[in-house]
Amino acid sequence: MRAAGALLIAIAGALLLPNVAQAAGDPYSKGDHGYDVSWPQCGEPVPAGSFAVIGVNGGTPFSANLCMIDQYAAAPGTTPPSLYINTGYRDSYRRFITPACRSASRAIPGTDAGRDAWAMGCSEAETSVQYASAVGASNIAMWWLDVEVLNQWSSNLGLNRMTLQGAVTRLWQTYLPVGIYSSRPQWHAITGTLAAPSHVSAEWSAVGSCSASFTPLTRVPVWLAQHMYDNLDHDVAC
Repeated sequence: MRAAGALLIAIAGALLLPNVAQAAGDPYSKGDHGYDVSWPQCGEPVPAGSFAVIGVNGGTPFSANLCMIDQYAAAPGTTPPSLYINTGYRDSYRRFITPACRSASRAIPGTDAGRDAWAMGCSEAETSVQYASAVGASNIAMWWLDVEVLNQWSSNLGLNRMTLQGAVTRLWQTYLPVGIYSSRPQWHAITGTLAAPSHVSAEWSAVGSCSASFTPLTRVPVWLAQHMYDNLDHDVAC
């Protein structure tokens, strides 16, 4: 997963779903091999694999992977593809906060800045859900959040944590599992904690190890581990 600028999208006005029961379990079979692709692989053939993880955004929140529809169509049929979204915190992202996420944030305890951060993350997820729906990505296994230092974050780690919680909460309301892609150094630099947001089902290890959990305090299981060869991202199910 790599960060870059891309076409901004502004899809708003969708209603948040009500709170739902815990999402389904691990969609992957241990030992299976798959891949993840996004805008950098536009126009390129996808690698072999039994599952795919496809980026919704163009490298930053509130942007679009314009090749998503083709990558979704090319995904293996063994397991429905999963989707991942880019996350981050910037003051300028406030202008993309959706009415539904702004309304939902009023019930979040804490400061106004924290509620803004929660609404920002919620809106990153909200616009991604809407874009995925608009291009016809209707049959998916789960959602992943890409949490990397390549994207911009606040120096206030509490605001970063609120942003991620808003995104997780919104994606969890799609009735699908929600996981986080990161590594321990990146996760700690961005959040300053060894805990995961509420409603996170799994981790996707960026360091290629099924034992490399980066939120050990909550014992969130590792479902995928990523490694690179042939300049492509490959994944193994844990």
